[in-house]
Amino acid sequence: MKKTWFYVGIVVVLLGALVGCSKEEPPAAAPAADAALKITGKVDQELSWTEEEVRAMDTIEAESTNNAGETATYTGVPVNALLDQAGVESDATTLVLVGDDGHTAEVDLAEVRACQDCIASFRNQGGFSAVMPGLSGQAQVKGLVEIQVK
Repeated sequence: MKKTWFYVGIVVVLLGALVGCSKEEPPAAAPAADAALKITGKVDQELSWTEEEVRAMDTIEAESTNNAGETATYTGVPVNALLDQAGVESDATTLVLVGDDGHTAEVDLAEVRACQDCIASFRNQGGFSAVMPGLSGQAQVKGLVEIQVK
């Protein structure tokens, strides 16, 4: 009888070890305190990500022309992909792009949804910029830290 309990105990320990070694999915978003970028407002779930988490997402390239008329190519994550993760509520109409300096720009949600090249681009010095080809120059927010859905 003692041997039976001994073997049962070993099986339980081994099963526990196997369960403990199972691969867990990484969290979908970073805690707000560590966030480099977040989406708030009229969404199913407010989300925030570290810079590393955003850089690990699928990226695209987008061309945009600056105020001086120079065209450059930027790499980043489509804004629509970020909005899709958060789940935009059906009555939302506007996005407010917030920069790390407090600058904000209001853009029409429908225009952003129609823009396949609108991205949160990666900055060389770290962080993000809103690159919104075809939208007003005000929508090009440097140091993008938050997208508010209204």
